[in-house]
Amino acid sequence: VFHLFLHTRKKMRFLLFLIIWQCAINSVKTHSASNPNFILLMADDLGIGDLGCYGNRTLRTPNIDRLSEKGVTLTQHIAASPLCTPSRAAFLTGRYPIRSGMAAFSRVGVFLFSASSGGLPSEEITFSKLLKQRGYATALIGKWHLGMNCERSNDFCHHPLSHGFDYFYGLTVTNLRDCKPGQGSVFLKGVQKSVVIPVEIAGITLVSLVIVQYIGLLKVPFQALGYCLLITALSLAVLIFFFSHFRHLNCFLMRDHEIIQQPLSYVNLTQRLTKEAMQFIGRNTDSPFLLVLSYLHVHTALYASKNFRGKSKHGLYGDAVEEMDWSVGQILDVLEKYNLSNKTLLYFTSDQGAHVEEISSSGEVHGGYNGIYKGGKSTNWEGGIRVPGLLHWPGVIEAGAYIDEPTSNMDIFPTIVKLAEAQLPSDRIIDGHDLMPLLQGKVTRSKHEFLFHYCNAYLNAVRWHPGNSESVWKVFFFTPNFSPEDSNGCYDSHVCFCHGGFITWHDPPLLFDLSRDPEEKVPLTPETESHFYEILRVINLAVGNHTRSLHAVPDQLSWDNLLWKPWLQPCCSSLFQSCYCDYDSEGSLSEFHLG
Repeated sequence: VFHLFLHTRKKMRFLLFLIIWQCAINSVKTHSASNPNFILLMADDLGIGDLGCYGNRTLRTPNIDRLSEKGVTLTQHIAASPLCTPSRAAFLTGRYPIRSGMAAFSRVGVFLFSASSGGLPSEEITFSKLLKQRGYATALIGKWHLGMNCERSNDFCHHPLSHGFDYFYGLTVTNLRDCKPGQGSVFLKGVQKSVVIPVEIAGITLVSLVIVQYIGLLKVPFQALGYCLLITALSLAVLIFFFSHFRHLNCFLMRDHEIIQQPLSYVNLTQRLTKEAMQFIGRNTDSPFLLVLSYLHVHTALYASKNFRGKSKHGLYGDAVEEMDWSVGQILDVLEKYNLSNKTLLYFTSDQGAHVEEISSSGEVHGGYNGIYKGGKSTNWEGGIRVPGLLHWPGVIEAGAYIDEPTSNMDIFPTIVKLAEAQLPSDRIIDGHDLMPLLQGKVTRSKHEFLFHYCNAYLNAVRWHPGNSESVWKVFFFTPNFSPEDSNGCYDSHVCFCHGGFITWHDPPLLFDLSRDPEEKVPLTPETESHFYEILRVINLAVGNHTRSLHAVPDQLSWDNLLWKPWLQPCCSSLFQSCYCDYDSEGSLSEFHLG
């Protein structure tokens, strides 16, 4: 009996030890999950096939791959739009961009000029606003691309600091070929078609009228001719001035509300962005923070610093990817340095798929690789919207897990808002869903039964993942006309457009099962899919419900909001001094480790 008593006591001690140990583990997890830090890393135009963790075997991305190895990899992570501006609006608000007026009815679907009046409306609630209210320090470093001013050149109504960020260091518009001398222009073809030809026609018309007036065949008031000539000359002068000074007017670096470098210098640019991010983390080691690091890589104009140029197997594009990977490694290292890894949810993605039509004037491929997926940026084929989705939070989410359920970049909004113990808005529809139950294995199915894919403001396709099936059905109401026809993109126009002669409507819609045909190669028919019409019926019902949930809002990407307005032009000196300044010291990087 005595021996039995001793044996029982030992077992009780052991059980007590296990209970205490489990409580300690749970306590650590609870502590980690209470007011965690958030670091959201967003690449620009990165293809899902550009990363080692998604199958690339020639580009070196060990630090991004580390996020996959020690975190969760989403293999069906979908951007809410295949274009920068609407995708980023959806990311920040958790809502389809059509709800905020950030989806265009015109051909141009993004902001191109710093002196446009459109932007993310002040009525929209961003996750940065909600986290700031909860006491978080908030920063956006890198690309914004959601507008800046409304009525004056310094009202900053659309600026990041007006949308919940305490600190901003970066570009308000975007990186373009026109920003970097020698890299060509994204406007050349469009200007030739839309401006040069009409000006030529107007000029020929005016000359003809003068000749007809001179020989007496027609009486035209000289005053009218003078006005027409003056208007044509002034319009031409403004256009020539704007495009000859495009780099100075639109490509500049800001810190908060101040322009600190105009035009933008690409020298050690990624290092400067990374240093700003690391310093922000260092300033907030003892309080919760939100950091959005929005890389300029790998949107053209491509660039890479001396340490990375010429080092990859894929030219300048590969160099840029590998430099961005280095930056991700620096962020991971600084979290380790301050013992913040277990207290920080880190997310990596791209705003949309790779821009496959990007080819330099010398013929070098400057666009990325979308793996097995069709199409790319500006299309709702999988190559345009299926993007990397990596989440890293040691001790809280499972390491090395892969999730093939449909998820969206809109899901980040409710996920981090709930983790920060902030209140989700109750006065509007939030289209994203909290990812934590899926990431922690508490559920196995995504809450996204339907996802709606817009091409600008036009409903282009719908994805349906029935709760009782492994199938992921996708229908296309229209598809872009690739040019050349047998290519994988719209090479003749540089991007694909969403209406008119640029698309083909389908009746009945094209139907694919992505679970069996992720490459979207063979559309299903009533003969090859017995439930063809039933699937279309269910999707049409969902479209009806979704459409009824939309309300009319001001179009932020109308021509009026897109066009350049001289009175909104930000300038750190004056237009007569070509808007030049450089207050961003590169010398401060001399002590910054670039290896």
